[in-house]
Amino acid sequence: MLERIALHQTRLRTPGISIDSKGVAMGAKGIVLLASLEKLVLLLAAYTRERSLEDLLPSLAIHLARSKLGAREIVLQFSADSSDRMDHMAELARLVGGFAFTGTSRHFVQYRDSAAPFGYDAAELLATDAALILYHDRFFQTYDLERRIELRSLLLRLMPRPDASGKLELGPRILVAEPGLGPAAVNYFVRSRVEGEVCVAEWPPQSAYDDPVRRWIIRIPHLPERMRQLVHSTPGITCFLPAGQGVAVEAGFRHPVDLRACPVFGAAGLVLLRGRGNEPWVIERLAPAGPLSAFARIELRSEGAEASVARQTLPAEAVRVPLRVTPSIAAPRHVTATWIALEQAPLLRRLAYALPQATLTQSHIAMTSRGLFLLSRAGIEAIPLGMFFAEFHPNIFVAAGYALTPAVAPEVLAAALDKAPSQVLFVRPDAGGLLIEEQAFVPLATALIQAPSWEPVDARSVEDVLSEAAIDLKVTPVGSLPSDDLDAPLRRDG
Repeated sequence: MLERIALHQTRLRTPGISIDSKGVAMGAKGIVLLASLEKLVLLLAAYTRERSLEDLLPSLAIHLARSKLGAREIVLQFSADSSDRMDHMAELARLVGGFAFTGTSRHFVQYRDSAAPFGYDAAELLATDAALILYHDRFFQTYDLERRIELRSLLLRLMPRPDASGKLELGPRILVAEPGLGPAAVNYFVRSRVEGEVCVAEWPPQSAYDDPVRRWIIRIPHLPERMRQLVHSTPGITCFLPAGQGVAVEAGFRHPVDLRACPVFGAAGLVLLRGRGNEPWVIERLAPAGPLSAFARIELRSEGAEASVARQTLPAEAVRVPLRVTPSIAAPRHVTATWIALEQAPLLRRLAYALPQATLTQSHIAMTSRGLFLLSRAGIEAIPLGMFFAEFHPNIFVAAGYALTPAVAPEVLAAALDKAPSQVLFVRPDAGGLLIEEQAFVPLATALIQAPSWEPVDARSVEDVLSEAAIDLKVTPVGSLPSDDLDAPLRRDG
């Protein structure tokens, strides 16, 4: 019933099948035929382990199909956007024992495999009114679609499997407390300073003689480790772990399918999947939630009690402590100043010849009787001389490798020192300070240049040079024997 498609073949018999850019025969849709519902769950579990169903959901359809022999099978139908998607689905189908087909309307042929790299084409089409006709190299069969299976309903029907490792996982928790235990649980978390939010969900009564069921929903972003065993073992409290948008699974269990890859649950509601075969709790729309701290127990004083009023206040200077400089193991940051002793000034002069122009331009120096103070906003590492200082606050420098105690904010320390903004303060390791006016700092390049000594030279006027007589040069022949002509006057004189 099937023929292998050859390379560059363009004529096909199956309606809706065409050749894509890679030469593979494909239709607009893809189909995976599975023998049972268990095979479908295995396929979804394998697919969601690596990819998300978000791209497939708009075209995904699951049907219960019935053949002419009365056998019921599962048909998974989706949009075949590319051969890459079809190749991935065909591999998963072979993994779970299913078959992959491609087509457009009713006729679907077997998708390509190792025996036919470019796909298959039907040698003869069946004349039938069936809703689905599948052509395979081993069989051909017609199917009628009985009913559609919704993916959300299927995920709700699947029972989570026991998995004790979920109780040890870090992350948020969703606690569902029974009506009598909810207020006590909220007060316990408030006393333990646990952050979170709480709301109350209501389920309709099971019969006309019952009352609506209300349960407390407590969301805790970070549950302390000491409380995990308590919430997992307390009767009346059910702990859930978020497993995706709008869905959570009971702690100690794991859903067969990765629910994070199945965006079929609304963000406005919440689905709580319970273990041990219990029915899931579905909340179509969550009620507004409030912080846990707002539900703390309120206590009032006696009505006749009056508040104590202070009659006198004391100045805050009584608690002032001296500023200390202590060694610090933290790596110094923003080291932008150095204090060079006067004895090291010759070294600075020799080092100036090796400094780049950028360092000379960005550095400023102040010459004092206590030494040379050098500032470089880009870093002082290029000048390895003197005692380094780290910038603690604008115009406040602390010796590198030391920290100020008490550890107050830089703004608070600057206000407490009561210095002018135009003054630069250097704090030494012995807690002493050196204060220099900012205007005393000049660019390093300006301070380094020393004017050379010049030798005066008299210049003559250009007119005097041009007025001198020109030299008259004559060229006479030297003859064939230049040496004899040269010695002739000497012989005559002799």
